[in-house]
Amino acid sequence: MRDRGSVIIIEDEKVLLIKRIRENLIYFVFPGGGIENRETPEESAKREALEELGLKVKIKECISKVEFNGTQYFFRAQIVSGVLGTGSGDEYTEKNMDRGKYFPLWINIKSLSSIDVRPKEVSLKILTLCNKKH
Repeated sequence: MRDRGSVIIIEDEKVLLIKRIRENLIYFVFPGGGIENRETPEESAKREALEELGLKVKIKECISKVEFNGTQYFFRAQIVSGVLGTGSGDEYTEKNMDRGKYFPLWINIKSLSSIDVRPKEVSLKILTLCNKKH
């Protein structure tokens, strides 16, 4: 069990996700990862955004907490700087890891209900929040 910090980045009615291809499965996750020693969930989310996406972000409110193999924190975040796709975390540099492939990409928010996003309850919450704004 390990707690995790993740970011939810929304711009122009699109959300930034990581497309995962692993063992013949294709699914999508929110950028994030394990919280390290002496790190807050917010600090973890910021570090993971840089490692996985190549983006520095400003953390905003926590919009969801999910209990699954520990507590997963999902924070709204805003891009401050960086270039998407330049992440240099273990996911991209360790060739011998059996983690599958990672592809950061923008997905239309309306598509969240028709693709395999994990955890599903967070994608449903984003849909609900975005529908309230319109």
